Amino acid sequence: MKIELEISEPIDFGSGDHQYLVRKAGDDSSKPNKPYKASASAVPKQSSAKPRPKTGEPANSYVVEISEETNTENNSVDPFSDTAIRRAFIIKVFLILSAQLVITGMIISIFIFWKDLRVWVHNNPWFTYTLLPAFFVVLILLACCGDLRRQVPANYILLSLFTILEGLLLGTVSVFYEAEEVLWATAATAMVTFLLTLFAVQTKWDFTVLSGVLFVVVFVLIIFGLLIIFIRSYWLRLVYAALGTVVFSVYLVVDVQLMVGGRHRHSQLDPEEYVFAALNIYMDVINIFIFILQLFGLGQ
Repeated sequence: MKIELEISEPIDFGSGDHQYLVRKAGDDSSKPNKPYKASASAVPKQSSAKPRPKTGEPANSYVVEISEETNTENNSVDPFSDTAIRRAFIIKVFLILSAQLVITGMIISIFIFWKDLRVWVHNNPWFTYTLLPAFFVVLILLACCGDLRRQVPANYILLSLFTILEGLLLGTVSVFYEAEEVLWATAATAMVTFLLTLFAVQTKWDFTVLSGVLFVVVFVLIIFGLLIIFIRSYWLRLVYAALGTVVFSVYLVVDVQLMVGGRHRHSQLDPEEYVFAALNIYMDVINIFIFILQLFGLGQ
């Protein structure tokens, strides 16, 4: 709100006379906008200094802007302010994640120890290509449809279907490696996951601020992976596998800190997003496993 004040008498702003004018203008703010003229009798205190007004010059005009006070406080309530809610959320996420990893491990074990199935997968590559579209459709539904992944039992059904499809895909990948390499990669992934989870919970560093940077790095990693399909180089594949392991290890720390919340700035998950939290950590673990498996395969 802007109010124009026209001063017909010279006013010394150093003596505090303007404060009276501002108060008077605020009282008349509800009236139609018109210049307010302050006479000598309206001013409670005259300035001790006597400036010499020049004849013929118009009266000095001042524009005073009075803004209404706005309440900038954030009245939103953090649903995780209750420790019991946060603890129940973390327990639910880890239970779901454990079930996913157990199911995935069982499916991979069938592929690597059933010799006839290994031969069949080698001779029928169409099986892998059929799984990929279904896998991405379910992943998009879980990642993009927030209302769907909060509805029970639809969220559990989709997550179970996604876990089975992921296990089948990993099984088709594992048949191209020796059983010993797969087992060593599984053990290494389990150890890395456990240590990074402890680190994410205990450290004072806030890794959630790196979410945007990691998103860009993953795109660069995808382009790098497409290049090494056409450029057959042992060292490029080794660098790609090592870089992928590091990137998704950091992603695991970020997603764990998003889940545990607390002092981390960008921990904004909702208590109903336990499926989404479990899905993020599960994908981090699976990607770490895939890159570590490549490292073991290149090391042979």
